[in-house]
Amino acid sequence: MFGRSPSKDLPELIPGHASHEGTQAYAADSGLAEAHFSDFGKEALKLSSLGLGTDFGEATDAIDAGYREALAHGLKNGLNVVEAGISYRFGRSAQAAGAAIRDAVADGVAREGLFVVAKGGFMAFPGGPPEDLGTWFKNNIVKKGLGTPEELAEGPHLLSAAYIAWQLEQSRQALGVETLDAFLIDQSEVHIPHMETKEDLNTRLQKVYAVLEMAVQAGNLRSYGLATWKSCRVPTNDPMFQSLTSQVATAENAAGDPQSHHMRLVTMPYNVNMLEGFTRFNQATGQGNVASTVQTAYQLGLYFIGTHTLMGGQLLHEQPPILRQTMGNLRTNAQRAMQFSRSTPGVGTAMVAMADKAHVDEALELARYDPLARKTFLKMFEQAEDDDSGEEAAEG
Repeated sequence: MFGRSPSKDLPELIPGHASHEGTQAYAADSGLAEAHFSDFGKEALKLSSLGLGTDFGEATDAIDAGYREALAHGLKNGLNVVEAGISYRFGRSAQAAGAAIRDAVADGVAREGLFVVAKGGFMAFPGGPPEDLGTWFKNNIVKKGLGTPEELAEGPHLLSAAYIAWQLEQSRQALGVETLDAFLIDQSEVHIPHMETKEDLNTRLQKVYAVLEMAVQAGNLRSYGLATWKSCRVPTNDPMFQSLTSQVATAENAAGDPQSHHMRLVTMPYNVNMLEGFTRFNQATGQGNVASTVQTAYQLGLYFIGTHTLMGGQLLHEQPPILRQTMGNLRTNAQRAMQFSRSTPGVGTAMVAMADKAHVDEALELARYDPLARKTFLKMFEQAEDDDSGEEAAEG
């Protein structure tokens, strides 16, 4: 299941994985601010505070070329986190990211300095979605033992151990690496409405996590985690809520030993307009307190990645005035939005989809600055509250 050799028409997979020494050297050679890099895991990998995403754009050759050039430029100059879901743009994003990784390595970037993230769960349709999903699913999934209709949810999203194992292998091939540094299960919460209890979802996730643990043992993967959309932003009593503590316990059960599981990451949308990860205290940590998702991730040893840093481009045009007031030294709205997210205490990396080299240069310009000091960051919330109070008084 995990050891298949690459096809003859594909380039050889690049050996290695992100390492302490490799990422330390990468950070030192980047010439960027030391605080631009965050520590990941027990190995203390140095990961860039801004990451290269690939989830936007049409499925065209032009966008492919843009991603390849932009990602390679970023990887060569100080952005060492790159992520591609195997379903993004019908698989084309992962192929473009793989080409960029090969370009960067060919130009002298050590594989050990890069953190390569794949993502699965949503179904991949190379070439575009089928006209008849039911027939396609029967022929390509059921007959091949990759899943059943009962394991399917809207998206379409297939949460079966066999299908996740297949997507992990496809991701390795597309990204061109022998070992993925991380694999994320994307939005497993979409299955909650189709199940009687959340324990049913955790039972299924335990089987998925067990497959990922096997991939770690096989040397094809280093770590895994959960990519969420809504489940960590809602209140605890919302039907869609997922507990991080429960997910870690599920991973421990999958590994068979609380000390040996490899769940290491959690991602969720986080930006100045989507603050729940930092401001909503909805997670019981198992350590006697209730905390935000960002805080809980830290307490559980999970690396927090913020997604939708620019809110789908909205923050390029409209931002709370407090950002310009606090970060007037920065040149663009994009830089201020990225600075806000990566400066949030507990956020390791803020992901931004960039298919344009000029946008990467904008991020690299920001990476020459330190993130905001904690005191400065928190003061923005105090000022915002004061402004709101003043408006209420004026209205009264």
